Amino acid sequence: MKYYIIAGEASGDLHASNLMKSIKLKDPNADFRFWGGDLMQKQGGTMVKHYRDLAFMGFLEVVQNLGTILNNIKICKKDIKEYQPDMLILVDYPGFNLRIAKFAKELGIKVVYYISPQLWAWKEGRVETIKKYVDEMLVILPFEKDFYKKHDIDAHFVGHPLLDAIEGLQPVDIQKFKSGNNLNEKEIIALLPGSRKQEVTKMLELMLSVRSHFTDYQFVIAGAPSLEKDFYEQFVDDDVHFVSNKTYDLLRCSKGALVTSGTATLETALLNIPEVVCYRGSRISYEIGKRLIKNIKYISLVNLIMDKEVVTELIQNELNTKNLVEELNKILNTEKREQVLNDYEILRSKLGGSGASNNASEIIVNLK
Repeated sequence: MKYYIIAGEASGDLHASNLMKSIKLKDPNADFRFWGGDLMQKQGGTMVKHYRDLAFMGFLEVVQNLGTILNNIKICKKDIKEYQPDMLILVDYPGFNLRIAKFAKELGIKVVYYISPQLWAWKEGRVETIKKYVDEMLVILPFEKDFYKKHDIDAHFVGHPLLDAIEGLQPVDIQKFKSGNNLNEKEIIALLPGSRKQEVTKMLELMLSVRSHFTDYQFVIAGAPSLEKDFYEQFVDDDVHFVSNKTYDLLRCSKGALVTSGTATLETALLNIPEVVCYRGSRISYEIGKRLIKNIKYISLVNLIMDKEVVTELIQNELNTKNLVEELNKILNTEKREQVLNDYEILRSKLGGSGASNNASEIIVNLK
């Protein structure tokens, strides 16, 4: 079969690549055309656009880049019409993907949504679009199945694909990791500042403001695959280092982490590293978002899944040096560290076992 896949950011690239790998095992004749990233490209097929050309953060940034976004939608529709896939697989990225779902469905193409948009947080009205134009909704968070059931949609809970990615990791030798990446002998605090330039610059300035309070540690920045290495040089010195495309190994060698809100907060938890979740957007974007998001107490997936505060979230004005120092110290040196690690065990059990990619590909390949 011919599969057209759209993933608009780094996490989507990871999960879509594992899905592609699993589809190929079940459908040896699978032909892929996609919008995604390097991990998807390794699975074969034809990349139309890289996600680094698609990602815009926040309401204000989307408005400023509206012309580019609309042009990308036009390009995508034309490309789908020419390729004539048997199936369209959408991976999160709702603002773009829901428009494409409507277009593809009207062409008679089967539409599968893998990894639901966070409609339970905001824009719940988009459920009607999904009901009209999506043939199968495959969800990765346990509470999402109930959310869709409330709207008369029979979604499939397939498990969380991060468990697939993490289960296959080989053990990491901390001393070899340090020597291989020119790190010193101090314990590591990992910094995961995001994947977009404007976001990374803003977050790293805040994260690194705690350095003078933690002189017994070295800070190591996890480089995003979508950003060039030269970009990070402005932040590097004797006790601030940088590694590229080694985020999982970095986390597993770290004592704690400061993590920008997003999928990385859940990855950090599943790798068993205590963390502080950080978020600061533009004032306009934040104020708009605050008014649109309903009935949601937390921004991190860890706390949302657990329905309680497991990891501290420092949001907007609360994200400052004083609070960062206080919360980082708690997860490094107090009883809160053990409490977080105990809660992580419960988190993993809530997400079920690995096998999301296999479960999802089974439904996709057999969809008639």
